[in-house]
Amino acid sequence: MKTFKDRTAVITGAASGFGLEVSRIAAAKGMRVVMADVQEDALTAAAAEITGLGAQVLPYRLDVSKAAEVESLGAATFARFGAPHFVFNNAGVGSGGFVWEVSVKDWEWVLGVNLMGVVHGVRVFTPMMLAAAKQDAGYEGHIVNTASMAGLLNPPNMGVYNVSKHAVVSLSETLYQDLRLVTDQVSASVLCPYFVPTGITSSERNRPADMKNEKPTKSQIVSRIMSEKAVSSGKVTAVMVAQFVFDALAEDRFYIFSHPKALSNVEARMADILAIRNPGDPFAKRPELGEQLRKALRADD
Repeated sequence: MKTFKDRTAVITGAASGFGLEVSRIAAAKGMRVVMADVQEDALTAAAAEITGLGAQVLPYRLDVSKAAEVESLGAATFARFGAPHFVFNNAGVGSGGFVWEVSVKDWEWVLGVNLMGVVHGVRVFTPMMLAAAKQDAGYEGHIVNTASMAGLLNPPNMGVYNVSKHAVVSLSETLYQDLRLVTDQVSASVLCPYFVPTGITSSERNRPADMKNEKPTKSQIVSRIMSEKAVSSGKVTAVMVAQFVFDALAEDRFYIFSHPKALSNVEARMADILAIRNPGDPFAKRPELGEQLRKALRADD
């Protein structure tokens, strides 16, 4: 995308983190902004802020895991602003623990938000964008899906999150290739952040009501503690990541990384696969972290 002014952005998870920072940049660039989030009070405050920056804003409260709600978001967007030019399928939640200890409800919640939320966004908005491209030779469209470095790696004790983010990477790569078959006017990217301070480590605030009283297992507690420590110590900010997203839009670049140096870990994983050998030690470069995790998980309750 080369032009942003007077164009429309649809952003899920818009009330905080990457979504809010992307909304701020979109407003600064003169875009109309559709802000969607599950947390109504935070959304109201965020929408008021972006409106105060001079942008036309459509706030929309929804649960992205619900197909009908994303379809309604699409209809509301089209009715207000027409087909969007930039869709940021960004809403996500964090969760960890041993894969055999994660409850069915937790699997459904994490996959529902992290994966199906992206699926619904792609399914609802891509046809609108393709139709707009057919009607206007000058139309430019771009979809960015938020995955994670956990979509390219498999950190232990984070199985449900890893699975959801690997699926988003696969979906996004396929979307990119599918779009290349039918148009030169609509493209796609995948965002793979590493440890960036956002609100994702407190995702339990948005757990479905029937899950609020579920007692976490030890592995889930350990995962949360270690994730909070890693994320809070991150030096790359959400503001920086939001700018990386817009840089990728301008360059039509598919992969968006917050920490390119972490790709050495991806390279090591690929080397294991190509050599047909067992997965290597994920803590080879930071053995003290591996020892800390093993000690915490093996300790007597």
